Amino acid sequence: MSVWRSTSQCLSILIFSAIAVCAVAQAPKAEFTPEVGQSGKDVVWVPSPQELVDKMLDMARVTSKDYVIDLGSGDGRTVITAAQRGARALGIEFNPEMVALSKRNAAKAGVSDKASFVEADIFRSDLSQATVITLFLLTELNLKLRPTILTLKPGTRVVSNTFRMGDWRPDQTVELGCNTYCTAYLWIVPARVEGRWQTAQGELTLKQEFQKVSGTLKYGNVAAPISKGNMRGDQISFVAAGAEYRGRVNGDTIEGTVNSAGKSVGWKATH
Repeated sequence: MSVWRSTSQCLSILIFSAIAVCAVAQAPKAEFTPEVGQSGKDVVWVPSPQELVDKMLDMARVTSKDYVIDLGSGDGRTVITAAQRGARALGIEFNPEMVALSKRNAAKAGVSDKASFVEADIFRSDLSQATVITLFLLTELNLKLRPTILTLKPGTRVVSNTFRMGDWRPDQTVELGCNTYCTAYLWIVPARVEGRWQTAQGELTLKQEFQKVSGTLKYGNVAAPISKGNMRGDQISFVAAGAEYRGRVNGDTIEGTVNSAGKSVGWKATH
């Protein structure tokens, strides 16, 4: 009798243990919740204030015609906000748990058709299709990305939370007036125009430092210095010999108008 009782007790223990194991196995896994300051591949995670996200997208003039790429997209708020404005948007994020969280957040916001997320390294990703790039990285990381950004299509808008691009001065700066992470910077990728151009007015020699342009316009033996030279995407403007030149850069051609003494005529330069 005691043997049967002992055996019965052992069986009961095994059954209850099996039930407990199954219960643990079937228990739902707790949903990932990010923590401010958690470490990442290149930076710790700190979310951008929603007010600043809105301002950055305002500065970039994001519309339904844009393709926005957010580098280091975290919980997906910038991508989701861009998608809510009708843009197609992609978040590139190294942390797979953050990618999964972003996809859930996009689904909750009803924008999964426009907002997508990939687990990838921002320094090895193709950015060539973007019309807008958004960043919340450190200055040294922005500088590492800068050579790639400068090869993007002229007119591509780049907006950054707090951190700049070294000696590439922003085209616009907005301060929100809060305590931390309250500054937004905008850059517009300029067309490359440095070199010699031939025009009906003479030889145009341009030097370029990001969006700033200098140089000379040579008329015969006279070289008039260029002032107020500026690039805004593919749009160039400068003053030479008292005349104001404006034009659009298209590869090896610049076409536009020159205003002098109240008169406006067309002008063209070839590289």
